[in-house]
Amino acid sequence: MVSSEASPWAKTGGLADVLGALPGALAALGHAVGVVIPRYMGARDARAHRIYDDLWIPVGDRWYHASVWELKADGVSWFFVDQKELFDRPGVYGFPDDHIRFALLSKAAIEIARRIFPADVLHCHDWPAALVPVFLRDIVDPNFIGMRTVLTIHNLGYQGVFDPGVMREVGLPQNLFRPDAIELWGKISFLKAGIVFADKLTTVSPKYAEEIQTQEFGFSLEWLLARRRADLSGILNGVDYARWSPETDRTLPARYSAADLAGKQTCKRELLLELGLPEEAMDRPLIGIVSRFASQKGFDLLGVIPYELFSHSVYMAVLGNGEAQIEGMFQWLQQEFPGQVALRLGYDDALAHRIEAGSDLFIMPSRYEPCGLNQIYSLRYGTVPVVRATGGLDDTVIDWPPDEATGFKFHDYNGKALLDAILLACGLWGDREAWTAMMVRGMRKDFSWRASAAEYSSLYAEIASFPGENDSKLLNEA
Repeated sequence: MVSSEASPWAKTGGLADVLGALPGALAALGHAVGVVIPRYMGARDARAHRIYDDLWIPVGDRWYHASVWELKADGVSWFFVDQKELFDRPGVYGFPDDHIRFALLSKAAIEIARRIFPADVLHCHDWPAALVPVFLRDIVDPNFIGMRTVLTIHNLGYQGVFDPGVMREVGLPQNLFRPDAIELWGKISFLKAGIVFADKLTTVSPKYAEEIQTQEFGFSLEWLLARRRADLSGILNGVDYARWSPETDRTLPARYSAADLAGKQTCKRELLLELGLPEEAMDRPLIGIVSRFASQKGFDLLGVIPYELFSHSVYMAVLGNGEAQIEGMFQWLQQEFPGQVALRLGYDDALAHRIEAGSDLFIMPSRYEPCGLNQIYSLRYGTVPVVRATGGLDDTVIDWPPDEATGFKFHDYNGKALLDAILLACGLWGDREAWTAMMVRGMRKDFSWRASAAEYSSLYAEIASFPGENDSKLLNEA
């Protein structure tokens, strides 16, 4: 596996959580799994050992010297690519030479597969690793006979788009600058390159696999994804219940389970104290939000319904940061509704757990959501999710009123639809018997990585059984 993020060493979103859990789940099924990520500043505390000192990697007209560090844990070999000039920086993305940084990561992964960890499949994640299939196609080396590539699209909205001059800088042949290869509206897209050249494509929920083939969600690549429909599958992300379970969660003031919910009330009371919300909120619904503040997440809808919502004496606990406009909106809500809204800017993992446990509702009004993890955490913590019916949110939440319902959905992307869904949930919250039954149903759902890892395992078995385009060329050279 090749990725720009993996928890706990580098995280900006759900990609890191997937890479932190899926490799171990695959190893538990008997696969030999190696993961290649950069050795960022945040990864220097990993208990890894340097195993390869002189790895010289050409990117464009320049050779870069790198080394490789390895950490073995839970049956997985973690390989950290150490190139201080490119990776020894605060942060993961947003640098003017990101194209160089992640082209080097892709080439380093290929060299690790050649020299250190022979692989049947190179599984690439999102645009920073999407050049692996492109670079691999031009390598003439019999060691790569039978090697296949999989690209997982975690979020099509982030494509790694750069100016055309970047092609020379990363060593891509100019003949690939065409609409059926890597050109996109006069620029180049790393993600598009991977979509064109990878053997198989996956994304992180069945619904999102359908959505990205439409103009609304396709980000100008819907035609290409529709063309590769036969090679595209949606495999729902799992979650790590070793970290996200109210029965064992050490960050909580009290633990609880579907069989004994008493501790959840303690979690709510302690959360109110921590955030400075009043005791009377114990008798009203508490809405939780833990998120990146990005336009994708749909929080602009809250900005058009605040007076209608908070007139119903609801309370809100918010944790996150991101776009300045959204941060400003939540700051305004806190000022406009003192004692009803508590905001904490930034990311605090322990507080995220306590908000999941202490809230009654959890809202995710996303414009689009490839999979989403917080709604799955919420289900396990007995915190009923209110979500927009898109992507993985639609796949994982069963809408009320059926007897098997685990949450509430709304479809139209507007403030009224969100308000109606929240108020419907708040109305049911007053029926303690019905609400408790819904909580328990959600807590008993199983979205662990076992099922998802089994689907990836089947995909690997399928892909290893069919001939690749480059095999005959490699055999001839051999």
